[in-house]
Amino acid sequence: MGGPARTAETSSTIFLILRRMRAPLIVLIVIFAVSVLGLTLIPGRDAAGQPVRMGFFDAFYFMSYTATTIGYGELPQPFTGAQRLWAIATIYLTVIGWAYAIGSLLTLLQDRAFRQALALRRFTRTVARLREPFLLIVGYGQTGELLGRSLDALGRRLVVVDVVPERVDRLDVESYHADVPGLVADAANPHTLGVAGIEHPHCAGVLALADNDEVNLLVAMTAALIRPELPVIARTVSPAIEHRMRAFGSPTVVNPFDRFGDHLRLALRAPASYQLMSWLVRGPGAELPVPDPPPTTGRWVVCGFGRFGHELTEDLRADGLEVTVIDLDPGDPGEPGVIAGDASEPEVLARARLADAVGFVAGTDNDTTNLSLIAAARQVNPGLFLAARQNRPANAPLFAAVDVDWLLVPAEVTAREIYAQLSTPLLWRFLQDMPARGDDWAARLIERLRGECGARLGSVWKVTLTDREAPAVVPSLRAGRVRLGDLLNSPQDRSRPLAVVPLLLLRGTEAVLAPGGDATLAPGDQILFTGRSPDRRYLLDTMTNRAVSEYVLHGRTVPAGWLWQRLTGRVPDRGET
Repeated sequence: MGGPARTAETSSTIFLILRRMRAPLIVLIVIFAVSVLGLTLIPGRDAAGQPVRMGFFDAFYFMSYTATTIGYGELPQPFTGAQRLWAIATIYLTVIGWAYAIGSLLTLLQDRAFRQALALRRFTRTVARLREPFLLIVGYGQTGELLGRSLDALGRRLVVVDVVPERVDRLDVESYHADVPGLVADAANPHTLGVAGIEHPHCAGVLALADNDEVNLLVAMTAALIRPELPVIARTVSPAIEHRMRAFGSPTVVNPFDRFGDHLRLALRAPASYQLMSWLVRGPGAELPVPDPPPTTGRWVVCGFGRFGHELTEDLRADGLEVTVIDLDPGDPGEPGVIAGDASEPEVLARARLADAVGFVAGTDNDTTNLSLIAAARQVNPGLFLAARQNRPANAPLFAAVDVDWLLVPAEVTAREIYAQLSTPLLWRFLQDMPARGDDWAARLIERLRGECGARLGSVWKVTLTDREAPAVVPSLRAGRVRLGDLLNSPQDRSRPLAVVPLLLLRGTEAVLAPGGDATLAPGDQILFTGRSPDRRYLLDTMTNRAVSEYVLHGRTVPAGWLWQRLTGRVPDRGET
């Protein structure tokens, strides 16, 4: 699709130019031809007064510099009156012709189809020249913009496709470290994805983040059919669409409504696990959150029974909580616990018995309605646990002012989850497996992190014990047993451990969460760490400096410099343990 697509776009651009400029060019050619012909037919006079006719070359030369306003003069000899009269006529004719041609050219430059053709050609050429891995983002709304900034900070190259021109125009004013090619096009068309580089050898993945679930489904289907090995992450709020996506390959599907419900259930059942997850996903420098835990008993009132309301109601009822639903069109008014009506009306809230409820969720797709529902519910029952859904980013200050206990911003939930998967896959694996370890285990790990790193989360990074990343450690791993605790000794004093906590040890497909210091390491192991930045640099020294690793792992002091090693005769053997 790539090569033929570029050829077709180039041909269509040239054809558009020729079609729009055909009439002006024909007018100019006719004026020029008639003017040259007239000069050759009208006789002049030479210096001796004899009649002479101008040749085609001289006539063409005269018309060339006259029509272009250069004006060298009359040649090869002064014109007669008839020649000058003809020259005057041709001058005005060429002025009219040029005015017509220039006007048509300016109109062409402002033509939407022409500008789109030029933009498409420039975009195609830019994508074809990429020589480093890039991610194709389909949909540059709030989620795409949040992800774009975060991924650009990691040094990832991006290519963007969106159907809204204003969103693509924002790419030119965003402070990205590298240029981000953007195309205004419908991603539901497979040809668009081909132009955007889905078949490019350096395309490292596709992020389907369009506002329309059907478009995201088509993107996932196209990627699965064209490049089955390409990683695809798609957003959807529809369980049916999610099921259809999984029928094509194995895309990673993110449903923000489902994730919010999962987080709520985790907070209800395992508050320490939820606290640990919230801390890690916020990134380095984040303070340990102290969330207000939702009530685990009592009745909840959910306003809005759309997709979000259905997901949340199912999750709450799955945990044994009673839920009352209020919606203008709930579908089945006879269903137990469902009230058909406008929740902003006092009599409807009275029917929902809000005064004796413990939790209230404003979950409609209208931010103004959600804000008014929060205010009304707080007046009826000030002690309610309040959760709300924010749909538009511009309303963030209003939701911050009303101070709800839990706030769902679907774009942020989606962006945060996708970023965790792309930036640190081991962290994503840790977050997926962590709840199964239990709440007591999570509480102990939090205390360990606080003891090592303090109340602020340190750096989170991954190391792979290979010859490339850990050349000083791998020989010891091959020669004998090296414990994880030995690797985390301080290079300054090996009796003192570094302020570093291993979160996950991955060997092949087997993962060990929060491994202890007695865990035996092997070449190829991947380890996820968190800790203070200075200690991260010490660990890097251990893995890359042979002299440091000898001291840290085995307590042997080895000369660091090559010359000093030769002078002392103490050259470390790569197989030495």
